[in-house]
Amino acid sequence: MNIRYLVHNAYGVGGTIRTIFNQAGAMSGEHDVEIASVYRTGEQPALPLDPRVRLVSLTDLKPDGTRWGSGSRPLRRTRVLPNPLPHGRDFRYRRWDPAVDLTVIRYMWAQRDAVLVTTRPGLNLLSAWFAPRRLTRIGQDHMNFGSYRERLRDRIVRAYPRLDAVTVLTRADLTAYQAALGPAVRVARIPNGIPARTGRPAPGRVPVVVAAGRLGRQKGFDMLIKAFEQVHEAHPEWELHIFGEGGWRPKLTRMIESRGLSGTIRLRGVTRDLDGEFAKASIFVLSSRKEGLPMVLLEAMNAGLPVVSFDCPTGPADVVDDGVNGLLIPAADVDALAAGITRLIEDAAVRDRLGAAARQSSADYEMPVVVPLWEDLFTASARAVVSGPSKRRRT
Repeated sequence: MNIRYLVHNAYGVGGTIRTIFNQAGAMSGEHDVEIASVYRTGEQPALPLDPRVRLVSLTDLKPDGTRWGSGSRPLRRTRVLPNPLPHGRDFRYRRWDPAVDLTVIRYMWAQRDAVLVTTRPGLNLLSAWFAPRRLTRIGQDHMNFGSYRERLRDRIVRAYPRLDAVTVLTRADLTAYQAALGPAVRVARIPNGIPARTGRPAPGRVPVVVAAGRLGRQKGFDMLIKAFEQVHEAHPEWELHIFGEGGWRPKLTRMIESRGLSGTIRLRGVTRDLDGEFAKASIFVLSSRKEGLPMVLLEAMNAGLPVVSFDCPTGPADVVDDGVNGLLIPAADVDALAAGITRLIEDAAVRDRLGAAARQSSADYEMPVVVPLWEDLFTASARAVVSGPSKRRRT
């Protein structure tokens, strides 16, 4: 089977990229797998990729429309216009760049016999409206239906029935998409997959609380800093390390400095060895305002870390059983988040118990469990394409 993953920017470091790299690597043992990146922000991917997976860059452009490595590009002028096509409702594609759109569509039409997996709403919409029907077209949602603005949800409802299948990450989103799209659309819940672990967690953890993600509003690190200010008053020996980069770095830096926490809360930037950092830390915190099914949460649990997580829409409630394998905190409740972190700091026995349970429950998300779900979906969807589109609802 030929499998083609189409992504926004394979050279980034977000959870979607880690998820796709994991999927592609796991599928490459039995299939011909390629990842096509619409944009490019580096010479090499920031995350490790299985060498059996081909990576191609479709445009060699940065997401702002300038050419990677040189900068100037006359056609960038078109990006001052709002994108009039349906996928322009996705904030990543709201600036119109006809050359990029045409390149993506040409790539789709160049595939003769493949499963085409698109990985965000804008690309899903392009696939639905412009990809050839001979392909098996799978649209992935790595966030959740309710998090999108109304006009994007409207485009999704109109276009996704043209796809051969839509995949979501959580039970809540499965229900939401089924209600929005109706019974004629194949919607499948397939959670993010993480590599299978071997051995036991390393001993000798240090008094560090760890968090990771893009430095932006979604991840809620501003709320986490406020919560850890309370934690610091009672436990000044503990530190908070936040991994990731993004536009909110200056804002978060100012927050940390204004609270006198520069030596306590550290913005560590991007790391290629997040697993190694998880192996040393003692607690993981997820402070997001919204999620799909956060890869970083699964990875932390798989490393045996006890987790404290906001019960944001969606994802954490699918994974964290409050008091059993972690602590689930009411969404956006900063005081409760501080209390949860403090509870784990003050009770090593609870940390050990929750960490062991987290590691055990995360086994359900390891690749040997998740890959067969993808295999089954690809096979069933491809069979439906061969048998004809008569049962596929159109708009």
